[in-house]
Amino acid sequence: MRKRREKETTGHNVWRSYSDMMAGILLLFVLIMCVTLFQSQINYENSIKEQQEKLVLQDEYTKQIMEQQGVVEDQQNQLSDQQNQLASQDELLAAQKQQLDDLAAQLADQQKKLDAQSVTLNDQQNALNEKTTQLAQQQQRIDNIIGVKADVIEALKKEFAANNMTVEIDANNGALVMDSSVLFDYDETELSDAGKEVLAQVLPIYCNVLLDPQYYSYLAEIIIDGYTDSSGGYEYNLELSQRRSLAVAEYLLELSQNFLSEDNQALLRQNLTVNGHSSSNLVLDADGNENAEASRRVEVKFRLKDEEMIEELRGILDTSE
Repeated sequence: MRKRREKETTGHNVWRSYSDMMAGILLLFVLIMCVTLFQSQINYENSIKEQQEKLVLQDEYTKQIMEQQGVVEDQQNQLSDQQNQLASQDELLAAQKQQLDDLAAQLADQQKKLDAQSVTLNDQQNALNEKTTQLAQQQQRIDNIIGVKADVIEALKKEFAANNMTVEIDANNGALVMDSSVLFDYDETELSDAGKEVLAQVLPIYCNVLLDPQYYSYLAEIIIDGYTDSSGGYEYNLELSQRRSLAVAEYLLELSQNFLSEDNQALLRQNLTVNGHSSSNLVLDADGNENAEASRRVEVKFRLKDEEMIEELRGILDTSE
């Protein structure tokens, strides 16, 4: 009996242990499920939170992207504007380059012209220098000859004064002026005795000064000019003045045998010139009226070599000044 009870007790305990075990397993399973559900809930909430955070971040990123896209668009617009500006500047630079090329070509052409002008100017300057040198030499020559002429005129005055003779020597050209009334009778062409006497006194002094060795190398001409007043016709007065000047010249050549050496006589004949001027150079008084007596005259004068050229050069020099 007792063994049966023990067997019953033992069988009951086995089933209770099994049920407890099953209850424990179930409880453990329930507990695991609860923990799993709790953990899933936490994971879900965390996932939701992460998604929300991601959405916030995505919104921020989207906003930043939009802002950056706006910046990029602005930069693209600026870049486009800059590209347009660069294109315009390229066109402007191309135009300016073309202008520079044109200017360079013009400058090159002008440089060629300037070079040619420079050569021309140099040639002209050289020619001008040569002419300046020539003019300076001519000016010196003029000064020398003018000085010689002044010296001759001064020597004539001194020589006549030394011989106690009062004669009229023109201070500008050195002419010895003698009234026809002293040399000729009225309307005559033959020298009077009084005229010959006067000429015999003045002509040797005049010619000796001109044929002095320090002057004769400059001498070009010894000139005897005859003049009349305005009475009578021009042709008649021309012949009268010519014959009177010729009479003085012939008498001078006759006298020269007495006061000149043969060489100087040859020089006199070589350089003696006779002219008749009729009434072409009348002498006027202070009121501008003809002085008939003074107009009837014979002038003995001289011309130095190159005097005509000197007068021309003097005009050139005066014009250049």
